[in-house]
Amino acid sequence: MSAKFSPDGKTLASLGWEGQVKLWRPNNELLKSLNGHKSIIFGLAFSPSTRLSKKRIIASASADRTVKLWKTDDEGKVLSLRTLKHDSIVLGVAISPNDKLLATASGDGSIKLWTLQGQLLATLKGHQGAARKVSFSPDSKLLASGSADGTVGLWNVEGKNPVLLSKLRGHQGGVWVVSFSPDGQIIASSSGDTTVKLWKKNGELITTLKGHKSIVRSVAFSPDNQIIASGSDDKTVKLWRLDGKLLTTLTGHNDAVISVAFSPDGQLLASSSADGVIKLWKQQTGKAPLLLNTLKGDSGSLWEIAFSPDSKILASVGENSQVILWNVQQVKSINNIISYGCDWIRDYLRTNGDLQETDRHLCDDFN
Repeated sequence: MSAKFSPDGKTLASLGWEGQVKLWRPNNELLKSLNGHKSIIFGLAFSPSTRLSKKRIIASASADRTVKLWKTDDEGKVLSLRTLKHDSIVLGVAISPNDKLLATASGDGSIKLWTLQGQLLATLKGHQGAARKVSFSPDSKLLASGSADGTVGLWNVEGKNPVLLSKLRGHQGGVWVVSFSPDGQIIASSSGDTTVKLWKKNGELITTLKGHKSIVRSVAFSPDNQIIASGSDDKTVKLWRLDGKLLTTLTGHNDAVISVAFSPDGQLLASSSADGVIKLWKQQTGKAPLLLNTLKGDSGSLWEIAFSPDSKILASVGENSQVILWNVQQVKSINNIISYGCDWIRDYLRTNGDLQETDRHLCDDFN
């Protein structure tokens, strides 16, 4: 299950078990259901937004061994549809930031590069297990691929003939996530071996983040490129510096943490778990994040959460395909309520002689 906002924030796309891509307005209005796949959809990607065109391409990857390229307008109307074929299930899909390339990852270990018009450019081979995820660098010159064989492939896709630059080895379990840092200098990979590895874009290992006790299913870089968050089946979220130092461990989830996401403005961190719970954390400079609210999002597992580009909406989608759109300002209002109360009692905390010194600082985090 997946949920992604379009780069302009005007459309949310969600995936479900039924093989449909559903397009939504941020006000929860269903625009369109895109039908065509014959089995579950594993991956979704939007083309970058442009000011000159209201048309966009949505790519969907499915267990029916196809990728579909949907060209739609702002109202969700399908202007054209192309079907691209693989020899095995398609698990991952990505569109390059320069809007020129489509990468698809397959269960047979192959990766295919296409134009956005559907022309096959190259088939990349090198993995011995299923290729699960693909991710382009911000400058669109590199492609990282994560595989069930425990390796990360690093490919130069700038020229006409893609080249395997390096096969990054070291994980002792399958790779679940590959992601480039916002500045494109670091690649993060998470694995079933309970670790996250950080690599330079030349393939050199920077460090291994150790501390989780189970599979790490999700990683996210902060927008300022300073922190990486990891979510694990051990029910925790960990925040790390990019040099490998563990900053803090966030606890409170009662089931596996499946997805983590920073808001684009860098103010918030959201985490979702297999018991249908979302936790919203406020980022604090030099301090551990503050828990703002716990949201009950679904009766089952929450597979993905995503912030809108303006950070005003948080979307969640669960195993029953239900999509919930949360007004971020409202759901973090508990923080506003506490701040209001602190304004009333601040003088009391400062002047009452019967209080312990630690109690006088109860409202320090609420200005």
